[in-house]
Amino acid sequence: MRITAALQSGNSFLIFPEGTRSRTGELLPFKKGGFVMAIRAQAAIVPVAIIGARDAMRKGSPWIYPVLVSIRFGTPVETAGATMEDRDSIAQTVRARVEVLIAQGPITG
Repeated sequence: MRITAALQSGNSFLIFPEGTRSRTGELLPFKKGGFVMAIRAQAAIVPVAIIGARDAMRKGSPWIYPVLVSIRFGTPVETAGATMEDRDSIAQTVRARVEVLIAQGPITG
């Protein structure tokens, strides 16, 4: 698979595992595709929280508004040695880490 080979050769991919934006701003359940891709490639997953971007483009609106956005990066979650049976637990670990990053709030200063 080309994506697996690309990851194994050092390329990175950005995915949004929720698949869509929530109406309330709460973190939605994660879809499994990105985790399958990472496990097949045995590539680490870096949890990322993007805070504040929701207000830049309101759902259903074609307008983009100026906002301050913070991006927080978490500790990578290794998939070396993981199998597809580990997919759900890896997804839960990554989601929990994203929740912690979000709870830290925007970066100030």
